[in-house]
Amino acid sequence: MKRTHDIMTDKKKTTIILFSGDYDKAMAAFIIANGAAAYDHEVTIFATFWGLSAFRKEHPVPVKKGLLERMFAKMMPRGADRMGLSRMNFAGMGPQMIKHVIQKHNAVPLPDLIELAKEQGVKLVACTMTMDLLGLRPEELLDGVEYAGVAAYLGDAENGNVNLFI
Repeated sequence: MKRTHDIMTDKKKTTIILFSGDYDKAMAAFIIANGAAAYDHEVTIFATFWGLSAFRKEHPVPVKKGLLERMFAKMMPRGADRMGLSRMNFAGMGPQMIKHVIQKHNAVPLPDLIELAKEQGVKLVACTMTMDLLGLRPEELLDGVEYAGVAAYLGDAENGNVNLFI
């Protein structure tokens, strides 16, 4: 049984695995993360594989890479604002259309949702194993991102009240 002191200091935890490199799915992950943070949850977004695109800096960073690593770097979107849609991408027109709708309705675009999450203390974690596989270096990712493996994510998720895979 928990003591009153423990109940008062325990925060609810929300963890999200961001696997998708799609703008709309990443946007949903960050909307949920920001909502949970606003409700005083301790929030972790663990980005792996294509979800790491949301954490990439928009501008190229000079780093030494092998041929395969350079190919992955060219194929992956550079930053949240360059991610495609999961449906109705229309050869790249879909993301522009959804961004227009977001602006028209005064909604918050994905890059701003990421900044808001950082301001609210959402823990952004890049999967180190995936970074190694895809040849991504820490200097290519946004400032404030932490680096860890699946064991660290499982440690956060173990006592999570909400655990999502997007």
